Amino acid sequence: MSREALTGSRIRERRVMAGQKQADLAKEIGISASYLNLIEHNRRRIGGKLLLNISAALGVEPTALTEGAEVALISTLREAADEAGLTGPEVTRADEFAGRFPGWADVLASTQRRIATLVRTIETLTDRLAHDPHLAASMHELLTTAAAIRSTASILADTKTLEPEWRDRFHVNIDQDSRRLADSAQALVGYLEADPETTPAASSPQEEVEAFLEAHRFRFATLEAAGHDDNAIDALAQAAPELQSAAARHIARNVLHQVALDADALPITQLAAAVQEHGPDPMLLAQHCRQPVGRILRRMAAMPELRAGLLVCDRSGTVIFRKSVDGFSVPRFGACCPLWPLFSVLGHPGLVVRDRLEQLGRGHSEFDCIATSEVQSAPGYNMQPLVQSVMLILPAQGPAAQKLDVGSTCRVCPREHCPARREPSILNGGV
Repeated sequence: MSREALTGSRIRERRVMAGQKQADLAKEIGISASYLNLIEHNRRRIGGKLLLNISAALGVEPTALTEGAEVALISTLREAADEAGLTGPEVTRADEFAGRFPGWADVLASTQRRIATLVRTIETLTDRLAHDPHLAASMHELLTTAAAIRSTASILADTKTLEPEWRDRFHVNIDQDSRRLADSAQALVGYLEADPETTPAASSPQEEVEAFLEAHRFRFATLEAAGHDDNAIDALAQAAPELQSAAARHIARNVLHQVALDADALPITQLAAAVQEHGPDPMLLAQHCRQPVGRILRRMAAMPELRAGLLVCDRSGTVIFRKSVDGFSVPRFGACCPLWPLFSVLGHPGLVVRDRLEQLGRGHSEFDCIATSEVQSAPGYNMQPLVQSVMLILPAQGPAAQKLDVGSTCRVCPREHCPARREPSILNGGV
């Protein structure tokens, strides 16, 4: 039934909500009760002056009767139905439900919006717990100190024949630990209440490098034009205000060296033309450009129109480079999810893996992730070569035969029965 055809139903519901009898409303607007009954059962179309009279008598806008609930309300109801797994014809009747039961529709929509807000808040807090090394270290300090105080207090409470000398020592330990606990708690509160506009955005060399790359949008015109120029690389690293520490400048130089090497071998204009012809398929692009897949993945990440993310890890599994993409969370502190293709290819240099991933707890966003590992040049005779793994993260395009549910890190992953789980998740009550 169309939205306009439900005008009578909306009139009836508004009248009932107002506690007005059908005969009284008909008398007020100057028509017979039988004619109003036909209107309320959608057997007569109305408009013009009669519609204006009815809306004035009911104290609502005419559009509330002819168009029903606002688009935002309908959208929220359909979102609630989608998250509840409701399918079939019921989903298409959200407008009818809102028109016939506006009060209940508002209640349901408000509840859905509140749930969405709470989910976003939980995601923000869990992401911060997983990503913020200062916060994680502070929480570890608090828990460790509290456990020490509890252990000492338990000894004092349970040992009735403790010698005075030992009892005094334990009292001193409790005093020292309690002071340390108070200082740690005060420092943590101060950190949480700090103004983000006056607090430095980067708290580690890796984050300084990420801020530097973000400022340049992961594209360096001087390196694209001049190629591998050590002087240009040093000048970029020295002049960058984001690179405050010597460690950050060292990491940045390594990243820029790789960018320059890739730019020499595969100019971005050449890759853009290939993408235009073959689409964003790394394997096809590698064959067309006659370049290794790892280089294709890195160069594709430098194309803003693809909205791609990129991760690079070394043989230890440590993420040494990241280009973030909305909806895919990469922890800044602690280990990543071992199910990512980034890690599955580490022991198989040359293997290219493509998986459709959905990161649990991230708003049900899906990504096509393509990963491969590369053998770096051996540093000398009889020395094992280094291996790096590269993973491109692309927003999913089209359907996929199968999908892999993954997390960001075990600590905040809600997947209970994961065979790769290393520790309990705080989202499932684990501590």
